[in-house]
Amino acid sequence: MKTTFLRTACALGLLLLSAGSALALDISYQLRLKQPGNATTTYTLNRQGQQLVAPTALPLTISEQLSTDGDAQRLTVTLRATERVYFSLGASVATAFATDACEFYLPGFWYHKNLRSPREAPSFHTSNSWNVREDRLSSPLSGVYDGTSHRMLTVLHLMGTPADALTTHQEGEVILGGPCSLGYVGFDNSTGRAALTFGYPYMETPRRYIRKLTFINPITTFARLDKGQTLTLSWLIREGEATDYGQFVARTWQHCMDRLNPQPLTPLYTPGQMKAQLANYFRQAYVDEYPLKFHSGHTLRTDDCKPYPAAQLGFVGRVLLNGFNALEYGEQTGEQQLVDMGRAIFDSYLSGGFTEGGYLKDEVRYHEPLPQDKDVVHSIRQQSEAVYAVLHYLAYERQHGRKHKEWEQRMRTLLDKMLLLQKADGHFPRKYRDDHSDVDASGGSTPSATSTLVMGYKYFGDKRYLAAAKRTVEYLEREIISKSDYFSSTLDANCEDKEAAISAVTATYYLAMVTKKQERQHYIDLCQRAAYFALSWYYLWDVPFAQGQMLGDLGFRSRGWGNVSVENNHIDVFVFELPHIVEWLAQQTDEQRFRQLHDVILSSLCQLLPTPGRLCGIALPGFYPEVVQHTNWDYGRNGKGFYNDLFAPGWTVASLWELYSPQRTVGFLTGK
Repeated sequence: MKTTFLRTACALGLLLLSAGSALALDISYQLRLKQPGNATTTYTLNRQGQQLVAPTALPLTISEQLSTDGDAQRLTVTLRATERVYFSLGASVATAFATDACEFYLPGFWYHKNLRSPREAPSFHTSNSWNVREDRLSSPLSGVYDGTSHRMLTVLHLMGTPADALTTHQEGEVILGGPCSLGYVGFDNSTGRAALTFGYPYMETPRRYIRKLTFINPITTFARLDKGQTLTLSWLIREGEATDYGQFVARTWQHCMDRLNPQPLTPLYTPGQMKAQLANYFRQAYVDEYPLKFHSGHTLRTDDCKPYPAAQLGFVGRVLLNGFNALEYGEQTGEQQLVDMGRAIFDSYLSGGFTEGGYLKDEVRYHEPLPQDKDVVHSIRQQSEAVYAVLHYLAYERQHGRKHKEWEQRMRTLLDKMLLLQKADGHFPRKYRDDHSDVDASGGSTPSATSTLVMGYKYFGDKRYLAAAKRTVEYLEREIISKSDYFSSTLDANCEDKEAAISAVTATYYLAMVTKKQERQHYIDLCQRAAYFALSWYYLWDVPFAQGQMLGDLGFRSRGWGNVSVENNHIDVFVFELPHIVEWLAQQTDEQRFRQLHDVILSSLCQLLPTPGRLCGIALPGFYPEVVQHTNWDYGRNGKGFYNDLFAPGWTVASLWELYSPQRTVGFLTGK
């Protein structure tokens, strides 16, 4: 189905001229009308004064108004039905940008051309023109950046009362069953010149992405207007300049923050109440029947939360970090059971959690034959997350007068071996074997190692670790930050993702905390550049839900939650240290939008805490949900407004625990 709106197809002549703009842009419109049971009729609209008209009489009137709104133009389109009508209105803003020189941006969904994603996910591999429903996006915006002229153009939908409607079909032409505020945004390159597309209600073309690496046929929805009923739609169209794609994303994020202006929620729980409930995960998920002790952290079912016989160091398991969290919290609250669990976890890994090569075992699946050490595949991310947890544990123990010389020696050995992994250009392989042979030599996960090396330097005083950390950021600056190419940090998708940008933010923050003067300022600058990209994944608005979709019935608000990746279109609570770093950046850079979003995140991520009186769709209190399906996409089960049937509460508990422990990292890096 073609959904492009070509300049030549509409003699509109409507020019948008921003003050000082070097570009003149024109808007074209297309109207689709459908009678139930009949084929759709499509009209190209022409402009007569402020009216948009078709060559034949229409069962509705359409008017437009363009006005200056700050540094943007506000486009207002008003529809009034003269009889009952089922309609789909599409618009396109044409540019003079040649497609080959353009980069595109749909916040939290599309970066550059999504070429790191496979053909089975939305990317230029499949098509150079796309339209998507707006609740896929962290801001309901489409943007294009021309690398030749350094010009940018964005279209932001200003929504009215939030509403969504259940539909009978997922593809084809579908009449909405009730009120819906969701439109669509996208881009069109069918003529060789880039155009931004938008309209109401939503459509998704040329394919609809419904679950990981799964396309179906496109969809076009139709909204109903009864006789005499009026609907007003508004968009902000904004031009500007940027030196590169990274600055384009940063300035667009600032624009979205200013216009959408997300405000903190009234938190449902205090940090203390959150930890008290999350601690139930430590009690109920603990597994002690195998050589390695652990809190079962992944592949649990939401309907029973029964432990699964597998332990994972980092990523979705976070076994050692949760072991430390349990121990620390148990001592703080006087709950010896939690203390014993934490110590048993660390003791078991010390005695049986290392390979012959000196690395920790990334994952152990006790329901399967255990692999030989030579066959084990390590990831730099998981090893780094494990060392992070162990060094926090050792620092805590040392503060309390308890020493663990064998653990310290193991960590020295592991860190020294990590130094052997580092390539000449400063990067670390994404995955490797015990003998240091590469399985995946790509450098996208490199910043995972940076913070661990800095921690090794702080704990052991070994300047080799600091030097190696600095080399990683030289690579990071050259290959990732300067190119705005944040990818390959997650382990189950090798694509553009939120966690890669967060890793870059974290890496540069750690180095800023242990350096001085101009060097420190350089790391702060890099941290800020990466932060804009990381925060572009976080929702600045509340997506609507239909009645009967559990998240909506719970009163869930999506602001402050982050989309996951180009391949995985759900939201989650992956933040760990990011909010604290963002708040610190606000102090260092005077970017007050950072502080505002920090406050939103802090107030929002507690919303789905399962408690005895409000389980939020999870079987047990404290087992925080993971795959929060907020748009028409699912991980395999249940769809929008619900969770997948399998989840990984190990990392969600660990992430929130870090959120509510704001002084942990600062204390480690500063010794205070």
